[in-house]
Amino acid sequence: MSDQEMNVESFNLDHTKVKAPYVRLAGIKSGEHGDAIHKYDLRICQPNKAHMEMPALHSLEHLMAELSRNHTDKVLDISPMGCQTGFYVTLINHDDYDDVLDLIDKTLNDVLVATDVPACNEMQCGWAASHSLEGAQALARDLLAKRNEWNQVFA
Repeated sequence: MSDQEMNVESFNLDHTKVKAPYVRLAGIKSGEHGDAIHKYDLRICQPNKAHMEMPALHSLEHLMAELSRNHTDKVLDISPMGCQTGFYVTLINHDDYDDVLDLIDKTLNDVLVATDVPACNEMQCGWAASHSLEGAQALARDLLAKRNEWNQVFA
């Protein structure tokens, strides 16, 4: 491991010391007109020990991206991590951590009752064959079962 500070915030995080699941503020960027962009690390799987399977991850991404916007207009993006252990949740002008946890909670509860994956077709999705509603719901259920741990980042 390098002692050199990296440009990417998560590359400076010691992934051997975190305990998933958790939600942590990964960074704040200020726009030139005063907007504040808050990026949260929603870690679902323990780094280097487990990962989400792609069809479940892909469907959870679609579901969270669509359903989260039913609860707030502050969501800019919900993006999967390449390591398949979590998502980045990016919001504009929203710095209330407890409200972010509630937003994620409400969204995951919506996932549990979803009957289909939004935009799961070749016209709206770049890899429509790679989806699993059941897998996404299992991830949501497991994450919600550990809701009381979300604010504890380190073991």
